[in-house]
Amino acid sequence: MQPQYSLKKRLIIYISIFSIAFGCLLVFSAYRIALQEINEILDAQMQNLAERVALHDPELIQSQIDQSKHYQEEDLFIDVWSYADQNYKTHALNLLVQPVKKAGFYTHKTTQDIWHTYVLPLKDKQIQISQQQSTREHLALELAAGMFLPYLLFMSVVILGLSWIISRSLQPLDDFKAELARRDSDELTAIQMNNYPVEIVPTIVEMNHLFDRISQSQQEQRQFIADAAHELRTPITALNLQIQILLKQSPEDQDLQNLSQGLIRIQNLVSQLLNLAKQDASIMELETKQQFLLNQVAVNCVEQLIHLAMQKEIDLGMERQEDLLLHSQQSAVHSIIFNLIDNAIKYTPHQGVINVSVFKQAGCAMIQVEDSGPGIAPEMYENILKRFYRIHHHLEIGSGLGLSIVDKATERLGGSLSFSKSASLGGLQVNVQLPL
Repeated sequence: MQPQYSLKKRLIIYISIFSIAFGCLLVFSAYRIALQEINEILDAQMQNLAERVALHDPELIQSQIDQSKHYQEEDLFIDVWSYADQNYKTHALNLLVQPVKKAGFYTHKTTQDIWHTYVLPLKDKQIQISQQQSTREHLALELAAGMFLPYLLFMSVVILGLSWIISRSLQPLDDFKAELARRDSDELTAIQMNNYPVEIVPTIVEMNHLFDRISQSQQEQRQFIADAAHELRTPITALNLQIQILLKQSPEDQDLQNLSQGLIRIQNLVSQLLNLAKQDASIMELETKQQFLLNQVAVNCVEQLIHLAMQKEIDLGMERQEDLLLHSQQSAVHSIIFNLIDNAIKYTPHQGVINVSVFKQAGCAMIQVEDSGPGIAPEMYENILKRFYRIHHHLEIGSGLGLSIVDKATERLGGSLSFSKSASLGGLQVNVQLPL
């Protein structure tokens, strides 16, 4: 997997590198141009000086050079020597050029430096105006550096400005990311393209097409679950009714009783699987919210499951109930309470006790179901929310889906689910907190 990178940082780095490279090219070009201009100006000055010296019948002159001194561009060395003097080759620093027939510029190298010399030959003598080449190069470098320093200051401001421009130009990407982050996992409405530049529009178009395909897939899944609910529940219910008729005719038949219990468990498992599948497919989220009495829903769940509790001689009842008007999805709340009570009945021993409470606490609606069963160790609380995870296999045949359904429904309603040990009954206490 390749490491991720920031497009914004990469653009800023590339622009900075390009600016520095461009600055170096600017310095080099400025240096070459300045050196050319300096050579033209100083060459003209040297030629003019040599011609002026020649007009005044000059005497022999030998230039004096101090090797420890740094000379400037205005420092020129004048030598006038006679052709009859054969000692010109021993001149200090050997600045003298051998006799020439034509006036012009000559460049020669000594042990200390490279010299640029204008030579003007006369009838019996030769006039030389010399200057160090390094002096000209140093002057050209100073001029180029003088241009580069303002460029650096200017480019620092330019890079900051470009960084701001890049950040503003890439802001639609951050807005697009923020819009996707704000969406719920099931929000598949099309993204509006009015506020985005044309470079992002193809991505948004493809994203909207993806949303459409996912929405169609979910719709097909919802239809399949609805068809499966009808096709599975109807034959199982009919088969269960036929078994009940046979039991009335042969109430002592143990095989029929076992078959009836098995059908009841299958019916319950199918109901839980379909309920869980509906939640995964977000079918229940399509239900509109309505106002209802939470305590009345709890009482209805108790009434629906009282026959199962009576079979195990369990004392099931409402311990505490307050009139709480809740604005939520009634079917989801019913599923939460029903599965909590059903789960408590399964794992509560014969002649046990199950208490259901509904009350208001800290501005929220509290649903509390506690039993006198064996309870669950605190370190197992997280595991029991997993699908098909069961702890007490020996106590009751179950599917391990009840608490998973409760957890998913509670999360969808914006509530919270917690477990603890019942202080009054000693078993498991389940607390569900829902917003009013």
